Amino acid sequence: MVDTYVGSIDQGTTGTRFMIFDHSGQVVGNAYEKHEQIYPNPGWVEHDPLEIWENTKQVIADGLADAGLDAEQLEALGITNQRETTIVWDRETGKPVHNALVWQDRRTTDRVEELQAEDKVEWIREKTGLEADAYFSATKVEWILDNAEPLKLQSSRGDDLRSRAEEGELLMGTIDAWLIYNLTGNHITDVSNASRTMLYDIEALDWDDDLLAEFDVPKEMVPEVRPSSDEDLYGHTDADGFLGAEIPVAGALGDQQAALFGQTCFDEGDAKNTYGTGSFYLMNTGTEAVSSDHGLLTTIGFQLSGEPVQYALEGSIFITGAAIEWLEDVDLINNAAQTAELARSVKSTDGVYMVPAFTGLGAPHWDGRARGTIVGMTRGTRKEHLVRATLESIAYQTRDVAEAMEADSGVELNALRVDGGAVKNNFLCQLQSDIIQTDIARPEVDETTALGSAYAAGLAVGYWDTVDELRDNWQVDREFSPEADAERVDKMYDRWHDAVDRSLDWAREDEAEGDE
Repeated sequence: MVDTYVGSIDQGTTGTRFMIFDHSGQVVGNAYEKHEQIYPNPGWVEHDPLEIWENTKQVIADGLADAGLDAEQLEALGITNQRETTIVWDRETGKPVHNALVWQDRRTTDRVEELQAEDKVEWIREKTGLEADAYFSATKVEWILDNAEPLKLQSSRGDDLRSRAEEGELLMGTIDAWLIYNLTGNHITDVSNASRTMLYDIEALDWDDDLLAEFDVPKEMVPEVRPSSDEDLYGHTDADGFLGAEIPVAGALGDQQAALFGQTCFDEGDAKNTYGTGSFYLMNTGTEAVSSDHGLLTTIGFQLSGEPVQYALEGSIFITGAAIEWLEDVDLINNAAQTAELARSVKSTDGVYMVPAFTGLGAPHWDGRARGTIVGMTRGTRKEHLVRATLESIAYQTRDVAEAMEADSGVELNALRVDGGAVKNNFLCQLQSDIIQTDIARPEVDETTALGSAYAAGLAVGYWDTVDELRDNWQVDREFSPEADAERVDKMYDRWHDAVDRSLDWAREDEAEGDE
Protein backbone atom coordinates (compact mmCIF):
# COMPACT_ATOMS: atom_id res chain seq x y z
CA MET A 1 0.00 0.00 0.00
CA VAL A 2 1.34 3.44 -0.98
CA ASP A 3 1.78 5.93 1.90
CA THR A 4 -0.32 9.07 1.64
CA TYR A 5 0.13 12.59 3.00
CA VAL A 6 -1.50 16.02 3.19
CA GLY A 7 -0.02 19.11 1.57
CA SER A 8 -0.24 22.70 2.79
CA ILE A 9 0.26 25.85 0.74
CA ASP A 10 1.45 28.54 3.17
CA GLN A 11 1.28 31.81 1.25
CA GLY A 12 2.90 34.43 3.48
CA THR A 13 3.82 38.09 3.32
CA THR A 14 7.38 37.59 2.12
CA GLY A 15 7.15 34.23 0.36
CA THR A 16 5.30 31.02 -0.37
CA ARG A 17 6.01 27.68 1.29
CA PHE A 18 4.71 24.19 0.52
CA MET A 19 4.90 21.61 3.28
CA ILE A 20 3.89 17.96 3.27
CA PHE A 21 2.85 16.28 6.52
CA ASP A 22 2.44 12.66 7.53
CA HIS A 23 -0.19 11.24 9.87
CA SER A 24 1.82 12.14 12.99
CA GLY A 25 2.03 15.79 11.91
CA GLN A 26 5.72 15.55 10.99
CA VAL A 27 7.16 17.38 7.97
CA VAL A 28 8.25 15.10 5.11
CA GLY A 29 8.66 17.69 2.35
CA ASN A 30 9.34 21.43 2.30
CA ALA A 31 10.02 24.11 -0.32
CA TYR A 32 10.03 27.91 -0.21
CA GLU A 33 10.18 30.81 -2.67
CA LYS A 34 10.34 34.53 -1.90
CA HIS A 35 8.38 37.13 -3.86
CA GLU A 36 9.01 40.80 -4.52
CA GLN A 37 7.88 43.49 -2.08
CA ILE A 38 6.68 46.52 -4.05
CA TYR A 39 6.66 49.96 -2.40
CA PRO A 40 5.24 52.52 -4.90
CA ASN A 41 4.97 55.28 -2.24
CA PRO A 42 5.72 55.64 1.47
CA GLY A 43 3.25 53.48 3.38
CA TRP A 44 2.13 51.62 0.24
CA VAL A 45 2.87 47.87 -0.05
CA GLU A 46 1.96 45.67 -3.02
CA HIS A 47 2.53 42.13 -4.32
CA ASP A 48 2.23 40.74 -7.84
CA PRO A 49 -0.56 38.09 -7.71
CA LEU A 50 0.73 36.35 -10.85
CA GLU A 51 4.20 36.01 -9.30
CA ILE A 52 2.60 34.50 -6.20
CA TRP A 53 0.67 31.97 -8.30
CA GLU A 54 3.77 31.01 -10.32
CA ASN A 55 5.74 30.60 -7.07
CA THR A 56 2.93 28.47 -5.63
CA LYS A 57 3.14 26.04 -8.53
CA GLN A 58 6.93 25.98 -8.21
CA VAL A 59 7.03 25.23 -4.48
CA ILE A 60 4.43 22.46 -4.81
CA ALA A 61 6.60 20.79 -7.46
CA ASP A 62 9.76 21.36 -5.41
CA GLY A 63 8.13 20.16 -2.17
CA LEU A 64 6.99 16.92 -3.81
CA ALA A 65 10.51 16.44 -5.22
CA ASP A 66 12.01 17.13 -1.78
CA ALA A 67 9.83 14.39 -0.29
CA GLY A 68 10.31 12.04 -3.23
CA LEU A 69 6.54 11.78 -3.71
CA ASP A 70 4.09 11.74 -6.59
CA ALA A 71 1.16 14.17 -6.55
CA GLU A 72 -1.26 11.21 -6.32
CA GLN A 73 0.11 10.53 -2.82
CA LEU A 74 -1.48 13.73 -1.56
CA GLU A 75 -4.90 13.00 -0.09
CA ALA A 76 -5.75 16.70 0.13
CA LEU A 77 -4.41 20.23 -0.14
CA GLY A 78 -4.96 22.92 2.48
CA ILE A 79 -4.27 26.62 2.11
CA THR A 80 -3.18 29.21 4.63
CA ASN A 81 -2.48 32.79 3.70
CA GLN A 82 -1.43 36.29 4.64
CA ARG A 83 -4.78 37.75 5.63
CA GLU A 84 -6.51 40.95 4.43
CA THR A 85 -4.21 41.25 1.39
CA THR A 86 -6.67 41.93 -1.42
CA ILE A 87 -6.83 41.10 -5.13
CA VAL A 88 -9.37 42.01 -7.83
CA TRP A 89 -9.27 39.92 -10.99
CA ASP A 90 -11.15 39.22 -14.21
CA ARG A 91 -13.51 36.24 -13.82
CA GLU A 92 -12.91 34.98 -17.37
CA THR A 93 -9.20 35.59 -17.97
CA GLY A 94 -8.04 35.27 -14.38
CA LYS A 95 -5.86 38.36 -14.82
CA PRO A 96 -5.57 40.78 -11.87
CA VAL A 97 -6.60 44.36 -12.60
CA HIS A 98 -3.94 45.70 -10.22
CA ASN A 99 -1.26 44.42 -7.88
CA ALA A 100 -2.50 42.99 -4.60
CA LEU A 101 -2.77 45.57 -1.82
CA VAL A 102 -0.96 44.02 1.14
CA TRP A 103 -2.33 43.99 4.69
CA GLN A 104 0.48 46.39 5.69
CA ASP A 105 -0.60 48.96 3.09
CA ARG A 106 -1.70 52.31 4.60
CA ARG A 107 -2.86 54.19 1.47
CA THR A 108 -6.49 54.16 2.62
CA THR A 109 -5.83 55.81 6.00
CA ASP A 110 -7.70 58.94 4.85
CA ARG A 111 -10.76 56.82 4.05
CA VAL A 112 -10.62 55.27 7.51
CA GLU A 113 -10.44 58.72 9.07
CA GLU A 114 -13.60 59.63 7.13
CA LEU A 115 -15.34 56.64 8.74
CA GLN A 116 -14.13 57.80 12.13
CA ALA A 117 -15.39 61.34 11.49
CA GLU A 118 -18.78 59.93 10.45
CA ASP A 119 -19.06 57.94 13.72
CA LYS A 120 -19.15 54.64 11.84
CA VAL A 121 -16.43 52.88 13.88
CA GLU A 122 -18.79 51.27 16.40
CA TRP A 123 -21.24 50.30 13.64
CA ILE A 124 -18.44 48.47 11.82
CA ARG A 125 -17.19 46.84 15.02
CA GLU A 126 -20.64 45.52 15.96
CA LYS A 127 -21.00 43.73 12.63
CA THR A 128 -17.45 42.59 11.95
CA GLY A 129 -15.65 42.54 15.32
CA LEU A 130 -12.94 44.67 13.68
CA GLU A 131 -11.56 48.14 14.16
CA ALA A 132 -12.08 50.53 11.26
CA ASP A 133 -8.56 50.38 9.84
CA ALA A 134 -6.71 50.40 6.52
CA TYR A 135 -5.40 46.95 7.54
CA PHE A 136 -8.58 45.20 6.36
CA SER A 137 -9.82 44.42 2.86
CA ALA A 138 -12.86 46.70 2.50
CA THR A 139 -11.03 49.96 1.84
CA LYS A 140 -8.47 48.13 -0.29
CA VAL A 141 -11.00 46.75 -2.79
CA GLU A 142 -12.74 50.14 -2.82
CA TRP A 143 -9.41 51.80 -3.69
CA ILE A 144 -8.66 49.29 -6.47
CA LEU A 145 -12.08 49.82 -8.09
CA ASP A 146 -11.59 53.58 -7.93
CA ASN A 147 -7.96 53.73 -9.01
CA ALA A 148 -6.81 50.70 -11.02
CA GLU A 149 -6.05 51.36 -14.67
CA PRO A 150 -8.88 49.81 -16.73
CA LEU A 151 -6.57 49.27 -19.73
CA LYS A 152 -4.82 46.51 -17.78
CA LEU A 153 -7.94 44.41 -18.28
CA GLN A 154 -7.39 44.44 -22.04
CA SER A 155 -11.17 44.58 -22.27
CA SER A 156 -12.71 44.98 -25.69
CA ARG A 157 -15.28 47.22 -23.98
CA GLY A 158 -14.36 50.51 -22.40
CA ASP A 159 -16.50 50.03 -19.30
CA ASP A 160 -15.04 51.22 -16.03
CA LEU A 161 -14.15 48.75 -13.30
CA ARG A 162 -17.21 49.43 -11.16
CA SER A 163 -19.72 48.65 -13.90
CA ARG A 164 -17.79 45.52 -14.85
CA ALA A 165 -17.79 44.48 -11.19
CA GLU A 166 -21.56 45.01 -10.95
CA GLU A 167 -22.05 42.80 -13.99
CA GLY A 168 -20.12 39.99 -12.30
CA GLU A 169 -17.11 40.23 -14.61
CA LEU A 170 -14.67 41.00 -11.79
CA LEU A 171 -13.99 38.99 -8.65
CA MET A 172 -12.39 40.04 -5.37
CA GLY A 173 -10.83 38.01 -2.66
CA THR A 174 -8.04 37.51 -0.19
CA ILE A 175 -5.06 35.35 -1.17
CA ASP A 176 -6.82 32.09 -0.22
CA ALA A 177 -9.63 32.86 -2.68
CA TRP A 178 -7.08 33.72 -5.40
CA LEU A 179 -5.28 30.40 -4.91
CA ILE A 180 -8.50 28.35 -4.69
CA TYR A 181 -9.67 29.99 -7.95
CA ASN A 182 -6.39 29.15 -9.70
CA LEU A 183 -6.29 25.60 -8.32
CA THR A 184 -9.95 24.66 -8.86
CA GLY A 185 -11.68 27.35 -10.95
CA ASN A 186 -14.09 28.05 -8.05
CA HIS A 187 -14.56 31.38 -6.25
CA ILE A 188 -14.51 30.37 -2.57
CA THR A 189 -13.13 31.65 0.72
CA ASP A 190 -13.40 30.28 4.25
CA VAL A 191 -15.11 31.87 7.25
CA SER A 192 -11.83 32.90 8.92
CA ASN A 193 -10.67 34.87 5.89
CA ALA A 194 -14.11 36.34 5.24
CA SER A 195 -14.10 37.65 8.81
CA ARG A 196 -11.00 39.77 8.01
CA THR A 197 -12.48 41.72 5.11
CA MET A 198 -14.55 44.25 7.14
CA LEU A 199 -17.43 43.26 4.83
CA TYR A 200 -18.66 40.13 6.64
CA ASP A 201 -21.09 39.91 9.57
CA ILE A 202 -19.40 37.42 11.91
CA GLU A 203 -22.58 36.54 13.82
CA ALA A 204 -25.05 36.45 10.90
CA LEU A 205 -22.30 34.56 8.98
CA ASP A 206 -22.98 36.36 5.72
CA TRP A 207 -21.70 39.23 3.60
CA ASP A 208 -23.30 42.38 4.98
CA ASP A 209 -25.32 44.38 2.44
CA ASP A 210 -24.87 47.66 4.32
CA LEU A 211 -21.10 47.30 4.49
CA LEU A 212 -20.90 46.29 0.83
CA ALA A 213 -22.88 49.45 0.04
CA GLU A 214 -20.67 51.62 2.27
CA PHE A 215 -17.55 50.58 0.35
CA ASP A 216 -19.34 50.28 -3.00
CA VAL A 217 -18.38 46.62 -3.43
CA PRO A 218 -20.93 44.78 -5.63
CA LYS A 219 -22.10 41.50 -4.08
CA GLU A 220 -21.39 39.82 -7.42
CA MET A 221 -17.66 40.22 -6.65
CA VAL A 222 -17.44 38.44 -3.31
CA PRO A 223 -16.62 34.73 -2.94
CA GLU A 224 -18.83 32.00 -1.53
CA VAL A 225 -17.99 31.44 2.15
CA ARG A 226 -17.38 27.86 3.33
CA PRO A 227 -16.20 26.12 6.54
CA SER A 228 -12.44 26.14 7.17
CA SER A 229 -12.45 22.34 6.95
CA ASP A 230 -14.98 21.43 4.28
CA GLU A 231 -16.19 17.87 3.70
CA ASP A 232 -17.98 19.14 0.58
CA LEU A 233 -14.55 20.26 -0.74
CA TYR A 234 -13.69 23.55 -2.43
CA GLY A 235 -12.90 21.66 -5.62
CA HIS A 236 -10.13 19.59 -7.21
CA THR A 237 -6.96 20.40 -9.05
CA ASP A 238 -7.10 19.75 -12.81
CA ALA A 239 -5.80 16.35 -13.89
CA ASP A 240 -4.46 18.09 -17.01
CA GLY A 241 -2.93 20.95 -15.02
CA PHE A 242 0.49 21.51 -13.49
CA LEU A 243 0.10 18.70 -10.90
CA GLY A 244 -1.18 16.14 -13.38
CA ALA A 245 -3.61 14.82 -10.78
CA GLU A 246 -7.03 15.55 -9.29
CA ILE A 247 -6.29 16.45 -5.67
CA PRO A 248 -9.08 17.66 -3.35
CA VAL A 249 -8.68 21.22 -2.07
CA ALA A 250 -10.52 20.89 1.23
CA GLY A 251 -9.31 23.37 3.85
CA ALA A 252 -8.36 27.03 4.21
CA LEU A 253 -7.56 29.28 7.15
CA GLY A 254 -6.10 32.75 7.47
CA ASP A 255 -2.54 32.32 8.68
CA GLN A 256 -3.16 33.24 12.31
CA GLN A 257 -6.25 31.08 12.61
CA ALA A 258 -4.26 28.28 10.98
CA ALA A 259 -1.61 28.63 13.68
CA LEU A 260 -4.35 28.51 16.36
CA PHE A 261 -5.59 25.29 14.74
CA GLY A 262 -2.08 23.86 14.31
CA GLN A 263 -1.35 24.56 17.98
CA THR A 264 -4.50 22.51 18.74
CA CYS A 265 -6.12 25.44 20.56
CA PHE A 266 -9.53 23.83 20.15
CA ASP A 267 -10.92 24.71 23.59
CA GLU A 268 -12.17 27.95 25.08
CA GLY A 269 -9.28 29.82 26.77
CA ASP A 270 -6.51 28.20 24.69
CA ALA A 271 -4.09 30.86 23.38
CA LYS A 272 -1.12 31.13 21.02
CA ASN A 273 1.17 33.83 19.67
CA THR A 274 2.75 33.60 16.24
CA TYR A 275 5.95 35.54 15.57
CA GLY A 276 6.28 36.26 11.86
CA THR A 277 6.52 39.52 9.93
CA GLY A 278 4.10 40.74 12.58
CA SER A 279 2.86 38.92 15.66
CA PHE A 280 -0.65 37.72 16.20
CA TYR A 281 -1.96 36.64 19.56
CA LEU A 282 -5.22 34.65 19.46
CA MET A 283 -7.37 33.18 22.21
CA ASN A 284 -10.18 30.73 21.47
CA THR A 285 -13.42 32.06 23.03
CA GLY A 286 -15.58 29.10 21.98
CA THR A 287 -18.92 29.59 20.25
CA GLU A 288 -19.34 33.09 21.72
CA ALA A 289 -18.09 36.20 19.91
CA VAL A 290 -16.58 38.13 22.84
CA SER A 291 -16.50 41.87 22.19
CA SER A 292 -13.41 43.82 23.23
CA ASP A 293 -13.18 46.95 25.35
CA HIS A 294 -9.38 47.04 25.11
CA GLY A 295 -8.52 47.39 21.44
CA LEU A 296 -8.61 43.72 20.45
CA LEU A 297 -10.40 42.25 17.47
CA THR A 298 -13.26 39.76 17.69
CA THR A 299 -12.77 37.35 14.84
CA ILE A 300 -13.76 33.91 13.58
CA GLY A 301 -11.24 31.29 14.64
CA PHE A 302 -12.36 28.35 12.51
CA GLN A 303 -15.30 26.17 11.54
CA LEU A 304 -15.41 22.43 10.94
CA SER A 305 -17.99 20.90 8.60
CA GLY A 306 -21.39 20.62 10.27
CA GLU A 307 -20.22 22.35 13.47
CA PRO A 308 -20.74 25.86 14.88
CA VAL A 309 -18.21 28.58 14.25
CA GLN A 310 -15.50 28.95 16.93
CA TYR A 311 -14.59 32.57 17.68
CA ALA A 312 -11.39 34.16 18.93
CA LEU A 313 -10.07 37.37 20.41
CA GLU A 314 -7.03 38.64 18.53
CA GLY A 315 -4.30 41.14 19.17
CA SER A 316 -2.66 42.12 15.87
CA ILE A 317 0.89 43.47 16.17
CA PHE A 318 1.98 44.75 12.77
CA ILE A 319 5.76 44.66 13.09
CA THR A 320 7.86 42.13 15.04
CA GLY A 321 9.94 39.87 12.78
CA ALA A 322 10.01 42.72 10.26
CA ALA A 323 11.82 44.81 12.88
CA ILE A 324 14.60 42.22 12.88
CA GLU A 325 14.65 42.40 9.06
CA TRP A 326 15.02 46.18 9.40
CA LEU A 327 18.11 45.68 11.59
CA GLU A 328 19.54 43.67 8.70
CA ASP A 329 18.46 46.28 6.13
CA VAL A 330 20.42 49.00 7.94
CA ASP A 331 23.45 46.72 8.44
CA LEU A 332 23.27 46.47 12.23
CA ILE A 333 23.20 42.67 11.87
CA ASN A 334 24.21 40.25 9.11
CA ASN A 335 21.42 37.75 9.80
CA ALA A 336 18.59 37.16 12.26
CA ALA A 337 20.56 34.50 14.16
CA GLN A 338 23.04 37.19 15.28
CA THR A 339 20.43 39.03 17.35
CA ALA A 340 20.57 36.66 20.33
CA GLU A 341 24.36 36.85 20.59
CA LEU A 342 24.44 40.67 20.31
CA ALA A 343 21.52 41.19 22.71
CA ARG A 344 23.00 38.82 25.27
CA SER A 345 26.34 40.66 25.17
CA VAL A 346 24.85 43.65 27.07
CA LYS A 347 23.01 43.44 30.40
CA SER A 348 20.32 45.90 29.34
CA THR A 349 19.46 48.43 26.66
CA ASP A 350 20.88 51.24 28.82
CA GLY A 351 17.50 52.94 28.71
CA VAL A 352 17.03 52.69 24.92
CA TYR A 353 13.55 51.79 23.66
CA MET A 354 12.64 50.98 20.08
CA VAL A 355 8.99 51.21 18.96
CA PRO A 356 8.76 49.44 15.55
CA ALA A 357 5.69 51.31 14.29
CA PHE A 358 6.88 51.23 10.67
CA THR A 359 3.33 50.76 9.36
CA GLY A 360 1.44 52.28 12.28
CA LEU A 361 0.48 50.50 15.50
CA GLY A 362 -2.11 47.75 15.75
CA ALA A 363 -3.64 46.36 18.94
CA PRO A 364 -4.28 47.76 21.43
CA HIS A 365 -3.30 51.27 20.19
CA TRP A 366 -4.72 51.35 16.60
CA ASP A 367 -2.86 54.38 15.35
CA GLY A 368 -2.27 54.28 11.60
CA ARG A 369 -0.15 57.43 11.80
CA ALA A 370 2.27 56.15 14.45
CA ARG A 371 5.80 55.64 13.10
CA GLY A 372 8.98 53.85 14.14
CA THR A 373 10.77 55.55 17.01
CA ILE A 374 14.01 55.05 18.94
CA VAL A 375 14.33 56.96 22.22
CA GLY A 376 16.83 57.14 25.05
CA MET A 377 20.06 57.05 23.01
CA THR A 378 23.31 58.54 24.28
CA ARG A 379 26.86 58.63 22.88
CA GLY A 380 27.37 55.37 24.74
CA THR A 381 24.63 53.60 22.78
CA ARG A 382 25.99 50.79 20.61
CA LYS A 383 24.38 48.49 18.11
CA GLU A 384 24.10 45.80 20.80
CA HIS A 385 21.75 48.07 22.74
CA LEU A 386 19.64 48.74 19.63
CA VAL A 387 19.41 45.04 18.83
CA ARG A 388 18.39 44.21 22.39
CA ALA A 389 15.84 47.07 22.37
CA THR A 390 14.36 45.64 19.16
CA LEU A 391 13.94 42.17 20.69
CA GLU A 392 12.46 43.72 23.83
CA SER A 393 9.97 45.67 21.69
CA ILE A 394 8.59 42.37 20.41
CA ALA A 395 8.09 41.16 23.99
CA TYR A 396 6.58 44.46 25.19
CA GLN A 397 4.08 44.58 22.33
CA THR A 398 3.04 41.03 23.19
CA ARG A 399 2.52 41.99 26.83
CA ASP A 400 0.35 44.93 25.67
CA VAL A 401 -1.92 42.41 23.96
CA ALA A 402 -1.74 39.78 26.73
CA GLU A 403 -2.98 42.28 29.32
CA ALA A 404 -5.81 43.41 27.01
CA MET A 405 -6.70 39.74 26.40
CA GLU A 406 -6.98 38.97 30.12
CA ALA A 407 -9.09 42.10 30.71
CA ASP A 408 -11.54 41.25 27.91
CA SER A 409 -11.82 37.50 28.42
CA GLY A 410 -11.58 37.29 32.20
CA VAL A 411 -9.23 34.32 31.65
CA GLU A 412 -5.87 34.49 33.42
CA LEU A 413 -2.97 33.46 31.21
CA ASN A 414 -1.10 30.49 32.67
CA ALA A 415 0.92 29.50 29.63
CA LEU A 416 1.32 30.75 26.07
CA ARG A 417 1.97 28.51 23.07
CA VAL A 418 4.32 30.19 20.61
CA ASP A 419 5.32 29.52 17.01
CA GLY A 420 6.80 31.17 13.93
CA GLY A 421 10.36 31.75 12.76
CA ALA A 422 11.43 34.03 15.63
CA VAL A 423 10.74 31.43 18.35
CA LYS A 424 13.83 29.50 17.26
CA ASN A 425 15.61 32.29 19.15
CA ASN A 426 15.91 30.98 22.74
CA PHE A 427 16.92 34.41 24.01
CA LEU A 428 13.71 35.95 22.66
CA CYS A 429 11.57 33.15 24.15
CA GLN A 430 13.16 33.65 27.58
CA LEU A 431 12.80 37.42 27.26
CA GLN A 432 9.14 36.97 26.36
CA SER A 433 8.56 34.76 29.40
CA ASP A 434 10.26 37.32 31.64
CA ILE A 435 8.31 40.32 30.30
CA ILE A 436 4.86 38.65 30.30
CA GLN A 437 5.73 36.81 33.54
CA THR A 438 4.25 33.54 32.34
CA ASP A 439 5.40 30.18 30.95
CA ILE A 440 6.13 29.91 27.23
CA ALA A 441 5.66 26.57 25.42
CA ARG A 442 7.37 26.01 22.06
CA PRO A 443 6.16 22.97 20.09
CA GLU A 444 8.37 20.50 18.24
CA VAL A 445 6.78 21.44 14.91
CA ASP A 446 6.98 25.23 14.93
CA GLU A 447 5.59 25.68 11.40
CA THR A 448 2.12 25.48 12.94
CA THR A 449 0.54 27.76 10.33
CA ALA A 450 1.14 25.23 7.55
CA LEU A 451 0.32 22.37 9.91
CA GLY A 452 -3.04 23.97 10.81
CA SER A 453 -4.23 24.17 7.22
CA ALA A 454 -3.01 20.62 6.59
CA TYR A 455 -5.04 19.49 9.60
CA ALA A 456 -8.13 21.32 8.29
CA ALA A 457 -7.85 19.70 4.86
CA GLY A 458 -6.98 16.27 6.27
CA LEU A 459 -9.97 16.27 8.64
CA ALA A 460 -12.25 17.13 5.71
CA VAL A 461 -11.21 14.05 3.71
CA GLY A 462 -10.90 11.64 6.65
CA TYR A 463 -7.09 11.49 6.74
CA TRP A 464 -7.52 12.32 10.42
CA ASP A 465 -10.80 11.31 12.02
CA THR A 466 -11.01 13.56 15.09
CA VAL A 467 -9.34 16.60 16.64
CA ASP A 468 -8.21 14.31 19.49
CA GLU A 469 -5.78 12.70 17.04
CA LEU A 470 -4.34 16.14 16.39
CA ARG A 471 -4.01 16.88 20.10
CA ASP A 472 -2.02 13.67 20.46
CA ASN A 473 0.39 14.92 17.77
CA TRP A 474 1.23 18.14 19.66
CA GLN A 475 4.55 17.84 21.52
CA VAL A 476 6.54 20.43 23.48
CA ASP A 477 10.07 21.12 22.27
CA ARG A 478 10.98 23.43 25.17
CA GLU A 479 9.33 25.45 27.91
CA PHE A 480 10.56 28.79 29.26
CA SER A 481 9.66 30.11 32.73
CA PRO A 482 10.09 33.65 34.11
CA GLU A 483 13.54 34.30 35.61
CA ALA A 484 13.62 38.12 35.84
CA ASP A 485 12.53 40.15 38.86
CA ALA A 486 8.85 41.05 38.34
CA GLU A 487 9.15 44.50 39.93
CA ARG A 488 12.04 45.46 37.66
CA VAL A 489 10.18 44.17 34.60
CA ASP A 490 7.11 46.22 35.52
CA LYS A 491 9.22 49.39 35.71
CA MET A 492 10.73 48.67 32.29
CA TYR A 493 7.25 48.04 30.90
CA ASP A 494 5.97 51.37 32.27
CA ARG A 495 8.83 53.12 30.48
CA TRP A 496 7.87 51.28 27.28
CA HIS A 497 4.51 53.06 27.41
CA ASP A 498 6.35 56.40 27.48
CA ALA A 499 8.23 55.42 24.32
CA VAL A 500 5.00 54.35 22.59
CA ASP A 501 3.44 57.73 23.41
CA ARG A 502 6.25 59.44 21.49
CA SER A 503 5.57 57.37 18.35
CA LEU A 504 1.86 58.16 18.12
CA ASP A 505 0.31 60.35 15.39
CA TRP A 506 3.71 61.07 13.83
CA ALA A 507 2.92 60.75 10.09
CA ARG A 508 1.16 63.77 8.66
CA GLU A 509 -1.21 63.48 5.72
CA ASP A 510 1.15 64.91 3.09
CA GLU A 511 3.97 62.64 4.26
CA ALA A 512 1.77 59.52 4.36
CA GLU A 513 0.61 59.98 0.79
CA GLY A 514 4.07 60.52 -0.65
CA ASP A 515 4.93 62.69 -3.63
CA GLU A 516 2.12 62.59 -6.16
